Amino acid sequence: MSKSVAQLLPSLSVRIDLDSDSRIGPGKIQLLEQIASCGSISAAGRAMDMSYKRAWDLVDEINRICGQAAVARQTGGKHGGGAELTPFGASLVERYRRIERAAVVAARKDLASLRVDIGNRRRKRAT
Repeated sequence: MSKSVAQLLPSLSVRIDLDSDSRIGPGKIQLLEQIASCGSISAAGRAMDMSYKRAWDLVDEINRICGQAAVARQTGGKHGGGAELTPFGASLVERYRRIERAAVVAARKDLASLRVDIGNRRRKRAT
């Protein structure tokens, strides 16, 4: 059987521009989700094939552009440090995913039309 309609549709990616220098997009949200899952910034970075420094820099950037902490760091201790999302960080992830779902639903018809138009052009070029 052929691929499902969802697999054939072009995809939509949402980036929220808070101002000219401040953006929240799929990569930062995925990092926050990984931090929530892994319990550590470095482990979240590894899960995303991202350097330790890059993961920490992105967390600092998220906290800076939001004006409050999305991630709370826990230092030292018997088992080393860790990190978890703050209530604001969890809310940020939930809100972003809700916006993303709404955008996909709103664009579904146009994405399907685009897929048909692109498919027709590709078939014409192949013949």
